[in-house]
Amino acid sequence: MSPSLTGKVAIVTGSSRSIGAAIAKRLASLGANVVINYISSASAAQAVADEINNQGVGKAIIIKADVGSLQENRHLVEETLRQFGRIDILVLNAGVMENNVLQDVTEENFDKHFNTNVKGPLFLVQTVSPHLSSGGRVIFFSTSLTRASTVPPNYLIYASTKGAVEQFSRVLAKDLGARGITVNTVSPGPTDTDLFRQGKTEQQINFFKGLHPQKRLGTAEEVSNVVSFLVSEDASWVNGQTILINGALLCELSGIA
Repeated sequence: MSPSLTGKVAIVTGSSRSIGAAIAKRLASLGANVVINYISSASAAQAVADEINNQGVGKAIIIKADVGSLQENRHLVEETLRQFGRIDILVLNAGVMENNVLQDVTEENFDKHFNTNVKGPLFLVQTVSPHLSSGGRVIFFSTSLTRASTVPPNYLIYASTKGAVEQFSRVLAKDLGARGITVNTVSPGPTDTDLFRQGKTEQQINFFKGLHPQKRLGTAEEVSNVVSFLVSEDASWVNGQTILINGALLCELSGIA
């Protein structure tokens, strides 16, 4: 039986498509009211919200905000509180990934990644945390690349931002854990979304499939299932952990503790 999230309010950043949309739908199906956050396509965000609202379980609203902007983060939180009155769950799914090797990295590229993937999420947690009570949940997003023995050179900046995010999670788990709030990170491997397939040939996609024991990619729904567990009461003793969701593409000795 799936855990109930009835009465909870969740902000899911970058939830107008792909994994973020799957998470929003999953949490709403368990009773949570969700904020669909987007930066560019209001129509895509509204489509996700409409699907949720038509289910008749949790409710959904859409809020435009660039999570890399501290001012827009404050707007996201204030509007959520105005419409729902509380915040219980923060899922920091939004991010950018532009692959460049060292010689092609620009200051603009560096700042874009660190603003959206590092600075924005940290200050959004800072803004949300006073409104979280005991039982609150914060979920960061990383990548299985941080556990790889070798990382492709073109992932230099992206992988670096995710290393920072994982350290945020460990430290904040101690800080916010004193108030009964858990902070965890999920690290998906190659996941079958439009965003993952963008710019890749079928041969390249098949290469990634071949790396997995089951010879397939993960799905957004499989990621959302893990997130829904972590934000539930069933995961009250899981804190400060990084959970790999990659179908054994990469394995490590330490696990959920």
